[in-house]
Amino acid sequence: MAAPQEPPKLEAKSPPAEPQKKSREDFNFDRIIGEGSYSTVILATDKSSKKQYALKILDKRHIIKEKKVQYVSREKDVLARIDHPFFVKLYFTFQDKDNLYFGLSFAEQGELLDYLRKVGAFDENATRFYTSEIVIALEYLHGKGIIHRDLKPENILLNKDMHIQITDFGTAKIFESDEDEKASSFVGTAEYVSPELLQSKVAYKSSDLWALGCIIYQFLAGRPPFHAANEYLCFQKIIKHEYSIPDGFPDNAKDLVENLLVSDPTKRLGCDKMGGYPPLKAHYFFTDVNWDNVQNETPPTLLPYLPSTTKGEAGMHSDYNMPSSTSEQDFEDRFLQCFGLGDPSKTESKARSGTEQDILDREEKLKQQASTSTWHPFVNGELIIKTGLVDKRKGMFSKRRQLILTDAPRLYYVDPVAMVLKGEIPWSSNIKIEQKNFKIFFVHTPNRTYYLEDPTGSAKKWVETLNKSLVLYKSQNK
Repeated sequence: MAAPQEPPKLEAKSPPAEPQKKSREDFNFDRIIGEGSYSTVILATDKSSKKQYALKILDKRHIIKEKKVQYVSREKDVLARIDHPFFVKLYFTFQDKDNLYFGLSFAEQGELLDYLRKVGAFDENATRFYTSEIVIALEYLHGKGIIHRDLKPENILLNKDMHIQITDFGTAKIFESDEDEKASSFVGTAEYVSPELLQSKVAYKSSDLWALGCIIYQFLAGRPPFHAANEYLCFQKIIKHEYSIPDGFPDNAKDLVENLLVSDPTKRLGCDKMGGYPPLKAHYFFTDVNWDNVQNETPPTLLPYLPSTTKGEAGMHSDYNMPSSTSEQDFEDRFLQCFGLGDPSKTESKARSGTEQDILDREEKLKQQASTSTWHPFVNGELIIKTGLVDKRKGMFSKRRQLILTDAPRLYYVDPVAMVLKGEIPWSSNIKIEQKNFKIFFVHTPNRTYYLEDPTGSAKKWVETLNKSLVLYKSQNK
């Protein structure tokens, strides 16, 4: 009888390798791309994979001292639960003696707010596109039992393809059941805070929908609906539901905003008691949106929303009487002539040209300007080349300003009623001057585009003079 065979020997298998923990030494640090109250975000490149991350660095001692431990823990928990292209993604975490590190997806195009500031306000096409992405993101987030509680353009980033990635979940709230959807604590940013949070310190999923209404309004109008000099006044406006829709606001967007900015959180379009997200997505503002393909569409070019007509500030009238600028026009002609940019027939000192004579002429012009021009006190001893009233526009809102171009060259704007210097359009070789029509012209700077409207219809004259000054400036700074 054959001896029984021994059972085959099984080789011991080693346990699966744990993913290797990252450390600070694994990365090359490039530059700071964001800073918060208790964190710094640095663009970091993984030395081995060459992949770039937004590395969020949190100071442990500061977190403990400022009692922010729960915020950090909450952000990590929320990020671990979400996996959607319209949100930043958490790839890894690690820590050392001094800091905590969150490895997040890098949104190459930065904050949506930066584009909104530069353009002033989005046109209806861009507003519809980015609103639809936010709606999809909120539907996903709320489906996960999470409310953001601090939704605003500053917390909406853009990836390399200009699609959104919502970030900053330190104040978010996770609910364990659908029945328990309210959070009791005061968080958020003044201009986007819902009335229920102010009155009872309670936030619901629909509190995010209130913020959505504020964002849509800001996309089109250029500023949030509840806008005030300080937080207290802003809160008062929210509680009183005190806002207005400006002239020129699209009717379909107006209806959507009014159905989101509802004081009762249970009656906002999109909330569970109003049928959830299907009725919101069916609103006629979104008529042409293919909800199943939004993330695959090419984002529209960000163009400003410019209604055909504008009005000045309350109390300002088109017949505002400005001081005579005859002498200032003379300054413009004579100054440009010195550099071969004006009409030579108007040159008074044609035979005595030269550096010394130019200086003497300029000093004489400044003396005359000081005694005749209302605007001389605002220009730091510079010679005024051109000045006139314009409406300085931001979205659907405009403010009447006295625009002053000097020979520096510098471009100031003054409140002509309060007689206060309000600011300056930064001048550089990189600015571009563009005429839209006989009234409206643009001054494009690297960080912002200024939309200016000359109520007298002299945009062409402004553009010509500004471009002449720009040519001179470039020739002097080669």
